[in-house]
Amino acid sequence: MPLSDATRQKLKGVSTATLATALYKRGLRNQFIQDVRPLSPPTESMVGEAYTLRYIPAREDLNGLEVFRDPEHPQRKGVESCPPGAVLVMDSRKDARAASAGSILVTRLMVRGVAGVVTDGGFRDAAEIAAMDIPAYHSRPSAPTNLTLNQAIDLNVPIGCGDAPVFPGDVIVGDGDGVIVIPAGIADEVASEAVEMTAYEDFVTERVRAGHSIRGLYPATDAKNLEIFAEWRKEKGR
Repeated sequence: MPLSDATRQKLKGVSTATLATALYKRGLRNQFIQDVRPLSPPTESMVGEAYTLRYIPAREDLNGLEVFRDPEHPQRKGVESCPPGAVLVMDSRKDARAASAGSILVTRLMVRGVAGVVTDGGFRDAAEIAAMDIPAYHSRPSAPTNLTLNQAIDLNVPIGCGDAPVFPGDVIVGDGDGVIVIPAGIADEVASEAVEMTAYEDFVTERVRAGHSIRGLYPATDAKNLEIFAEWRKEKGR
C-alpha cells in the first residue's frame, strides 16, 4: 500500500531517535543506516518510499565512460525513473573512494520532485549538493567518478545501505541524526505511535527543564505523571 499523505505528515514531525525506539519495541534493531549524515542541516525531516540502486565492485572492461551513452544504464535510468516523492537509496558498498553521484544527477532528482537521496558512499560536488533544495545524505565527499570503483548493476531490488536492509517501498526518514528505514507494512502504526511518543517526550522535556527529576517520569512509572501529562495534552491541544 502506498505511503499515505497522513502518514507522511506524521513522520515529518517525529525524530529518527523516536522511530528507532518504536522499531526496537518491535524487535527491529538494525534499521538505522550507519555512517551516513546530511550534507546540510535539514529544515524538516526527509520522508519517502525507498527506490533503490545497487552498485557492485567495478569491472574495468565493463565500466568505461561509454556506458553512460546507454539510456538503460542503471544509474542514469534510476535518476529518470525514481518516482516523485520517493527517496533514491544507493548501496555503494560503504565505499566512498568513488562518488555515487554528483550535482547534475542530484539536480535532476530535485527537479523531478524526488524527496531525497541517500548513499552509504560519497557524493562529488558536495558543496553544490549541500546548497540544493533536496535532502541528501552520504558518508563523505568524494571527487572520483563512480565508474572508478562502482558498477551500477540493478534498480529497485533489496539492498544493504550502511548495514541496514532496504526493500523497495520501505519508508525512509532522515533528520539531523541520520536516516532510518521503516518496513512498509508497519509504517502507519509506527508513525502513529511515534507521534504519541513525541508528545510525551516533549512533555518530559518541559518538566525536566522546570527542574523535575526523571524518576517516575522517564519512563512513566508514576501514575501521577500520566495524569499530569493528560492535562498537559488538553492544554497544548496534542
